Amino acid sequence: MTVAWLVSMLCVGVMGFAIQRGATCTVAAVDEVLTRRRAHRLVAMLEASLWVAGGLALAQLAHLAGSMPAGYAVSAWTVMGAALLGLGAWVNKACVFGAVARLGSGEWAYAATPVGFYAGCLSEMRLFSRPMASALPDTSPLFQASALLAMIFVGFVLWRLRPGLLALRRPDRFDWLGQRVWTPHAATVVIGVSFIVTFLLAGRWAYTDVLADLARAMDSASVRLAMPVLLLIALYAGSLAGGLTAGRWQSIRVSARQVLQCFAGGVVMGWGSLLIPGSNDGLILIGIPLLHPYAWLAFATMFTTIAAAMSFDTFLRKFRGSQKTA
Repeated sequence: MTVAWLVSMLCVGVMGFAIQRGATCTVAAVDEVLTRRRAHRLVAMLEASLWVAGGLALAQLAHLAGSMPAGYAVSAWTVMGAALLGLGAWVNKACVFGAVARLGSGEWAYAATPVGFYAGCLSEMRLFSRPMASALPDTSPLFQASALLAMIFVGFVLWRLRPGLLALRRPDRFDWLGQRVWTPHAATVVIGVSFIVTFLLAGRWAYTDVLADLARAMDSASVRLAMPVLLLIALYAGSLAGGLTAGRWQSIRVSARQVLQCFAGGVVMGWGSLLIPGSNDGLILIGIPLLHPYAWLAFATMFTTIAAAMSFDTFLRKFRGSQKTA
């Protein structure tokens, strides 16, 4: 195991820690928009994309970026996959980020989510007869204007980190590490920086991609996927550490209904992820930062689908309540 992989595992563990303490779940972001009429969590997720984009622009300028993930052509499958991804997240009551956090908090039913996601990836080709998604050459505007974007990003970083740098003068400067809940933007910075370091050291990595690759390759890829699987374990270990130190840990009794719900949500998210292709972690941390149109369309469709499902569920609950009181 090389130093690069060890550093990557550490960064992924830190990412899991931040996911646990921040507010990175798309389902929670939609709920905040619908119930509180504010978009702090949504803005935080998009800021994570901004940090990755800026980091990639700097890496490109320094000739450290290497090959970038390809974009994909927009098609009806993109929209259908994103709708399934959103529906699965709603059924699961958490997106793939949120499922990591909830499992790290002791909600054991969410162990069924990655199992369901894997099963969805296994069954997708048999259920959906479609051509392979058309990969496009890397024509991301991010790299066509990397010098300008890098300079803008440096200014943004200095502005964003200024409060934290000023806080280093205080005697309690490291207390924020032990805070139970970080602001969405604090978690965003940690997730974005951790991801970009991992990306540059270990290549394209999103934990749903690991599950999808395992489902596609099976035994033939056991050696090639050994390190990505270790990164997956590091992500959950970081989330567990985050849950314990944040005081969120509570071992919750698992019911058959919850397990079935999480498994079913994982299956549907697995279908959607391969149809797009890409799940919400890959969209937010890879596709959107690279300015790939399919990723922006998919995330918007996923967000809208979750909002529609939540709104319809609220309507049904109110309707049933009025029927009982009538």
